[in-house]
Amino acid sequence: MKNKVVLITGAAGGIGSRTALMLAEAGYDIVLHYFRSEEAALQLKDRILAEYSVRCMTVQADVADENEVDRMISRIEQELGGVDILINNAAVDMPNLFGLKTAEEFRRVLDVNVVGAYSCAKRVYRHMLDQEYGRIVNVSSTNGINTYYPMSFDYDASKAALISLTHNLAVQFAPYVTVNAVAPGFIGTEKELEGYDEEFLRQETDKILLQRYGKPEEVASVIRFLISDEASYINNTVIRIDGGQPQSC
Repeated sequence: MKNKVVLITGAAGGIGSRTALMLAEAGYDIVLHYFRSEEAALQLKDRILAEYSVRCMTVQADVADENEVDRMISRIEQELGGVDILINNAAVDMPNLFGLKTAEEFRRVLDVNVVGAYSCAKRVYRHMLDQEYGRIVNVSSTNGINTYYPMSFDYDASKAALISLTHNLAVQFAPYVTVNAVAPGFIGTEKELEGYDEEFLRQETDKILLQRYGKPEEVASVIRFLISDEASYINNTVIRIDGGQPQSC
């Protein structure tokens, strides 16, 4: 029996890479999507192939471009047979003061974070329905629920839209494909912690009931569960992974 093929967009980052390693360990074949982080993606591919008995490939694409998404999925279909599980993790954030943020920046955030997820889901739709099996997990954020940062209101809006997209895709893909979202809070990836001073980090952790920021593997483990057979009756839902932030309940 062949392994299921998982496409992880934005796979070179903290949550994406931890998810890729965890799913490779669980016996899934892995497709690592990246946009600019080629070196990190190739290093991750080499590690997966060295440590686990699974297939692994890298693909480059701007998920905001529907034609590039089509090219990416077509290559996966040719080399691995198709995408059985889609993890929409690719995202950009362009924090800036309200008065300085441009409409171009706003559109770019929405195009990657929302339109990209839609285009990937649309492209794998027929394969999943033809085989009457599929899993989609969208990586949203507590910023899309009610944890807000004025510097990144476009990012917040995109993550709220991704939750709405999750619910609509669950209806569209029913009954054979489950579509869920995870909403991480403050996760301690290198990108998340970059540039913050100790005082800011203390203020942020004070907002969390567990009094610490999360780890990428704590998000990856929930994603692993959601795509497993044990989660086959979980559909059309959003799981917060935030250590208990009262403002995001």
